[in-house]
Amino acid sequence: MTPASHRSGGPAAARRAAADAAARERMAQVGARILARAPEHDLVPSLDRIAAVCRLLGDPQRSFGVVHLTGTNGKTSTTRMVERLLREHGLRTGRFTSPHLVDLRERICLDGTPLPPDRFAEAYQELEPYLDLVDAGSAERGEPRMTFFEVLVALAFAVFADAPVDVAAIEVGMGGSWDATNVADGSVAVIMPIGLDHERFLGHDVAAIATEKAGIIKAGAVAVIAEQPPEALEVLLEHAARVDATVVLEGRDFGVSRRELALGGQLVALSGLSGVYEEIFLPLHGVHQARNAACALAAVEALLATRSEDLGSGLGAPMGPARLPVPTGSPSLDVEVVRAAFVDVDSPGRLEVVRRSPTVLVDAAHNPAGARVLAEALTDTFSFSRLVGVVGVLADKDALGILVALGDVLDEVVITRSSSARSMPVEELAEIAREVFDDDRVHLCERLDDALTLAIERCEYDDLPGGGVLATGSVTVAAEVRTLLGRPVG
Repeated sequence: MTPASHRSGGPAAARRAAADAAARERMAQVGARILARAPEHDLVPSLDRIAAVCRLLGDPQRSFGVVHLTGTNGKTSTTRMVERLLREHGLRTGRFTSPHLVDLRERICLDGTPLPPDRFAEAYQELEPYLDLVDAGSAERGEPRMTFFEVLVALAFAVFADAPVDVAAIEVGMGGSWDATNVADGSVAVIMPIGLDHERFLGHDVAAIATEKAGIIKAGAVAVIAEQPPEALEVLLEHAARVDATVVLEGRDFGVSRRELALGGQLVALSGLSGVYEEIFLPLHGVHQARNAACALAAVEALLATRSEDLGSGLGAPMGPARLPVPTGSPSLDVEVVRAAFVDVDSPGRLEVVRRSPTVLVDAAHNPAGARVLAEALTDTFSFSRLVGVVGVLADKDALGILVALGDVLDEVVITRSSSARSMPVEELAEIAREVFDDDRVHLCERLDDALTLAIERCEYDDLPGGGVLATGSVTVAAEVRTLLGRPVG
């Protein structure tokens, strides 16, 4: 009989398994220490702490090129697209996104891959003495210690500098001006559509929120601006003019030329800054993702056109007013490279199919603007005989606005909550849901797994084929449904 150690790969495999287990344990311990800090929704607007730790580290954020992205919706998907395009062009890349769905490591990626557990733990342990110094200085002044988000930003910058990466695609956590990522100066700043969200911190109207987000547009940078409400666009243009940034606008300088549905996604033609890129397959659903792709393409065109001599040379900040190519009808990037990048793009938790028979979709829409875009994409892309929503919303969000936006696309709704302590109580959310849906269309389940099971049953009511389920309302609902259905995140 073959010994068990040989059947399973022998001593070497056993050692690897033990090492993997030890790395996961170290990662768990590090994650717990980071998560013990003030959460990202409980912040004190200031760049002082992150700037202090970066100075101690030698300002790592200045050692690589930066594409910096903000906006109310679409940031994460567009950041992932920017990074994938840059990587396909042969550059070593960093990617910083937030929030994560399942694992902290999702937020910090090298060449599109989350840091391995042992590398994440090692990088944190190298960083921790510097965090302690900054925390001690804050305590002496009676100020709070560094937050969860600030620590992750510092960790990302240190990891990217150490790699080293040529360029990093960096998503803002909240706002722009005082977001911890804003100690980096992007050669390209991308402003995705702006709406109302995080009003307690950013302001109660679109113009005020745009003022905060405009802060990532630095002197001499290129500002890639998605289609905006007029009051937001006015603020962004005024700020760009003040800092002598070059502005490129969706609808004027770039955009989606054509779009048609395709199996597993959509086929688009994108008008870039110097020509049209035809026959681009995008394996994501919704016109909003096509527009995100156009923004990402324009950002990469701008970066490669204006910073080609600087990439990888340690010059992370803008170097003076950008001079972009004049549109000629001939794309400035290799179309085949662009196609190869986009066909490989994914965006977990964004109108993602996580099960078939019946179809279960998850989407991280957590504000009314995001829910409206989601509803439009559902109508555009899918034809369900009955669509049942599994909806859980965080207590500080506009639950009524989210439910109203989804009211015309959901036949029934199962109200639930995720494991987040910030989740709105089910009874409270159900009362709001009854303002939008008839009573017999609203169901309640305290547990998310029970809610998913009930929704699947309801979408197949009367044995009517072609039903579907949509889980949405918060990032945590989307993440936990993905986990329940065994979907990995990369």
